[in-house]
Amino acid sequence: MSFEPSKALKAEVKELLRHYPKDQERSASLMVLHAIQEEYGYVEPAAMEWAAGELGLQPINLYELVTFYPMLREASAGRHVLKVCRTLSCAMAGGMKLHGHLCDRLKLDPAKHGLQTSADGKFSVEFAECLASCGTGPVMMCNDDFYEAVSSDEADKIMEGCE
Repeated sequence: MSFEPSKALKAEVKELLRHYPKDQERSASLMVLHAIQEEYGYVEPAAMEWAAGELGLQPINLYELVTFYPMLREASAGRHVLKVCRTLSCAMAGGMKLHGHLCDRLKLDPAKHGLQTSADGKFSVEFAECLASCGTGPVMMCNDDFYEAVSSDEADKIMEGCE
């Protein structure tokens, strides 16, 4: 697998690294990953390898970030990304049931926890590690919009509101 960054991405990463001391390039990791995803829509393994070389890191160091942070993804997503919190508070409040409902509605596999995209490419569903609203679960996001105490009916309305 090969990744060839654009001139614009190379320039952006070079500029980002200028803002960090020579021995602390690692601190730019999230910014570099965001730049890659902004341009390509996701961060594929080959892009992580390239970025690791730029940052003086091992690819696993970036893979850990991409798989932990819910705003980063390893695969291309649908036009609308539905993220359901899976941490304990949300799981106890119905997060697993909510994820299952979304998957059933979109004809996806509710047993799969990674990013899944509907056949028409309109929606992707994935779990998020924590959406930081433990007292109001289950919580979910639709793109950049945040929703608390989401029932199956409310999730349907959220999806219907997507163009």
